[in-house]
Amino acid sequence: MPRPRSAMRKIREVLRLTLAEGLSRRQVGTALHLPPTTVADAVARARRAGLGWPLPEGMDDAALEACLFRSAALPPAASRPLPDWAVIHRELRRKGVTLQLLWMEYKAVAPTGYQYSQFCRHYRHWQRGLDLVMRQEHRAGEKLFLDFPGQTLPITDPETGRVSEAELFVAVLGASNYTYAEALASQALPEWIAGHVHAFEYFKGCAAILVPDNLRAGVTKAHRYEPELNRTYEELAAHYGAAVIPARSRKPRDKAKVEVGVQVAERWILAALRHRTFFSLAEANAAIRERLVWLNNRPFRKLEGSRQSLFTEIDRPALRPLPPRPYEFAVWKLATVNIDYC
Repeated sequence: MPRPRSAMRKIREVLRLTLAEGLSRRQVGTALHLPPTTVADAVARARRAGLGWPLPEGMDDAALEACLFRSAALPPAASRPLPDWAVIHRELRRKGVTLQLLWMEYKAVAPTGYQYSQFCRHYRHWQRGLDLVMRQEHRAGEKLFLDFPGQTLPITDPETGRVSEAELFVAVLGASNYTYAEALASQALPEWIAGHVHAFEYFKGCAAILVPDNLRAGVTKAHRYEPELNRTYEELAAHYGAAVIPARSRKPRDKAKVEVGVQVAERWILAALRHRTFFSLAEANAAIRERLVWLNNRPFRKLEGSRQSLFTEIDRPALRPLPPRPYEFAVWKLATVNIDYC
């Protein structure tokens, strides 16, 4: 849109007073009622265009405007190569990889591609189309999310016909969403610890950080900043070289990954097995293992690959190796010395 003639007259006066009369930008601004920054911008544009004073003979306002305010020629959007955003998203999960590094690698391959700010904007726009669990950025091998869903699995005693409810233990790796599930007799501490040991064996490694919900078996006293962990749970983490950082109370994003993992387990494991009758935990867990193979190999809807392929490519190489011996369950108890020292 062309500028008003009055604006172009003022720009001419700016150039005359600055280039011919030698006034400062503040003096010119005061004389023409313009901000000093506007004066400086007009002079800088004239110098970039190679203009001095007097202006070339016959240069009217339209020609002067075209000379000063012509936009830099940018390659059309259609000709700019776009990276594979799914690959960018996957690479971001690797330890130490940043958007700036990926942009530099992109520009090395495509010199006419987008600059960094536009690169980030296009990536964020693409990222908004993903599921919430996919949008969160988790580093490879960094976090393992653990919880029990509310739904249980019926186990029937073959002799008495009595039905007991088994709890489903769920563990989800942050970067790949690779999932482990197991039916346990209860949510008590021995079962909670056993679920961890079996999950580590299933993953063939351990994440750097364990993120449980504030379950009583793992967290003795919940606190937003300094939760008190169960002593046995601390020993488990130390044995595998991991740290325990429970999800904070009333912070749903801290446990969004495992809550979605729990929902997936309820939908594709428990719901799929609802018509089957199990007579032991071993029988139930054999069926759960079959469903886990299907679940982890199920293709993503909005990303390439599956939980299994992402686990193999990203999470598995970054997991901490397991110690030679698995953790052996121990109970810590405070004893009171009797009056006779016994």
